[in-house]
Amino acid sequence: MKLIVAVHFEDAQATAAAVAFDAWDAAEATRTYLSHIAHVEPAVRGALDLRELPCVMQLLREHKLAPELILIDGFVHLDADETPGLGQHIFHALGGSVPIVGVSKKRLPGLTAQFEVIREEETQPLLVTCAGIDIGAAKARLRAMHGRKRVPTLMKLVARLAKNKG
Repeated sequence: MKLIVAVHFEDAQATAAAVAFDAWDAAEATRTYLSHIAHVEPAVRGALDLRELPCVMQLLREHKLAPELILIDGFVHLDADETPGLGQHIFHALGGSVPIVGVSKKRLPGLTAQFEVIREEETQPLLVTCAGIDIGAAKARLRAMHGRKRVPTLMKLVARLAKNKG
């Protein structure tokens, strides 16, 4: 089972959501999960925002999830020099045993064209960073995901689940 996770913050609370899927081209999730986090510390201005890390870890523990791979909306690395982003911190928190693929619509100055994936006929690329999996394999799998637009169907679903709390 592979997971896509997303966290939505509202005031000092958060909702962590995950959708499970088996095939990269799956149009629907095999299962969905939600965890409500009662208190989240505020983001620290000027520092890497890692508030999602404990939320993702709580979601995995609470539902006893052991995915073969986790896909996040965000960055594993912040640049080509592999400056750690949220995904790298999740990778280390899981003992380096679960590959993490980060997908973002935002562009960072340290990420070159080698991190870009263009899906379908979209003109704006997604940016892919990863840990525990080859970048070429991660990009190919993202390209294969269901959805006719820039953002794959299951990534849209997990974002909606997190925002709407199920």
